[in-house]
Order: sequence, then C-alpha cells, then structure tokens
Amino acid sequence: MNYFTNEKHYNTLNNYYRNRFNSKVYKIALNGDFTCPNRDGTISKLGCLFCSDEGSGEFGGTKEKSLKQQFEDGKTMMQNKWKDGKYLVYFQSFSNTYGPIKKLRKIYYEALNLDENIIGLNIGTRPDCFNDEVYDLLEELNQKTYLTVELGLQSMHDESLNLINRGHDQETLVIAVNELRKRDIDVVIHIINGLPGEDEEMMLNTAKFLNTLDIQGLKIHMLYILKNTPLANYYKNKPFKLLSMKEYVEITVKQLTVINEKIIVHRITGDPPKKDLIEPQWTLKKFIVSNEIDKVMRKNKLYQGMNYHE
Repeated sequence: MNYFTNEKHYNTLNNYYRNRFNSKVYKIALNGDFTCPNRDGTISKLGCLFCSDEGSGEFGGTKEKSLKQQFEDGKTMMQNKWKDGKYLVYFQSFSNTYGPIKKLRKIYYEALNLDENIIGLNIGTRPDCFNDEVYDLLEELNQKTYLTVELGLQSMHDESLNLINRGHDQETLVIAVNELRKRDIDVVIHIINGLPGEDEEMMLNTAKFLNTLDIQGLKIHMLYILKNTPLANYYKNKPFKLLSMKEYVEITVKQLTVINEKIIVHRITGDPPKKDLIEPQWTLKKFIVSNEIDKVMRKNKLYQGMNYHE
C-alpha cells in the first residue's frame, strides 16, 4: 500500500502515521545521556566529520533535565501548534543502544511510561552498537509497543565512510538490519547527499542499495557544515564542492523514483541550527527545499518507485 497524494508523490511519514494510528502523531526527542564508540575512544575520539557536540540532536532534549521534564517541554511545544495527537518518544542524540543493558532497559521503559498517549519508541543508533542482550531487549520491546530503530548509514560506499570517519563499513549495516528484521523490528536508514567526493551516480547507487535491504523507512539529509565540527576544519583545509539547492533537489527526486514504493520516506531535508551553520546557507530553507522537490515531481509526473527494479 502506498500513501501518495496529489501534492506528495511519495510515501510521507505523516500519511503513514495517520493511516496506521488514525491520528496525528508527534515525535518528541529525548536525550538519554548516551555517547558513541566513535567518540569515547573505543573506535575513535574524533567522531564522524559532520557530527556536532550534540551528537546530531540539536533540536532534542537536554541531558541536564529528567526524561519527564524533557517530554513535558516537548509536549507543551507541540500542543501550542496542535491540540490533539499521539506521541512517539525519540532517542536521537548520539548512539542510543550504546550502554549497559540495565541502563537501556530502565530508560526505554521509563520513556514509554511518561504519558498515556505515548504509542511507541524510536531509537537512533549506529549499526555497530548492538550485541545479543541489546537485540533481545529490543525484541521484547517490539512485542509490547510500536518500535522503530533508526540506523545511520550515510553512504553505501566504504571509501566515503572512511573519509567521514564513520568507523564501520557497509557490511556492518547489512548485518544489523538483518538481525533487527529477524525480530520483526522496523528499520529506518539515514543517508546524506553531498558527501565529499561523491557524484550523482554514487548517491543514486546508495538509494538503489537500500532496495536490497528489508527496511521500512528512509531519511534523506543534505550535507551541511556546522561550526565546531571536524567537517568545518576539513572544509577549511580541503575545500570541496557543496551541492546547490537545485542539485540537491534533482538528485533527491531521482533517488525517490528508484527506491521501492513500500519504503516510508521520513525526511527529504536536513534541519541545521541557524546559529551554527557555516555552509550551504540554502539548507536553512527547509520548507522551500521540500516544496521544490514536490513541484519537480508533480510537474514531471514522477512518483516514488517508478524507476525501481528488483
């Protein structure tokens, strides 16, 4: 089943949630005070080149507050815009399966019990942050609530993963997806368009690669450079070509046409914090970028999956 509309020629997350839960659904990001093996010295202390001090959770909660207070803050903000709805709690910052199993169990269950209108849990993490205990806990949770695990891939190309200091290869991602799907856990993959050295063909091949995986969702981000990140230093010392808005729109549209129409598209843009953004400035125009993608697809009668080949 697809959830296309006249305006959106791809499976939007909003339409999927409304169909599944018969309600508007909001994600509220919580900070569980996790870290990452790519920062604590297990793999590296540098982190991924693009990652900020907030661990890609610039708009999430703050670890200095309790989970309850973080949730109430997020709920209040949502209710200022929309009065009714259900909630997903989203552990976003850093790697949220990377920690002692007792902490993971405590924090996941605490989050699920913060409000009677919470319907599920989203956990953002890396594909190398699992072990048998973690898989077992996630399988247990999946039998009790609506669980989604989000994995950062960024690119299918190992040379790109090495360049951005991901600390894992493509095969690690494949293993994690397979293990999660054995347990019937929904998986969302993150990719980034515009990585240094990647051309359009490489980015399209990353999208096509996703069709070989049993995944349920996709987030497409553009590369942007934030202050106080390794990427800022890299760009200063080794300037590389950044995508223009037009290029990003064209590439993203092509990616949408080649990915399986069953995959739910959770995002088609990134969301950089204005105060920290170095380049490109057009990435601040989130709604314009999204609207341009929709306009190109409508004008050219393009749909998600129309160029998908098994």
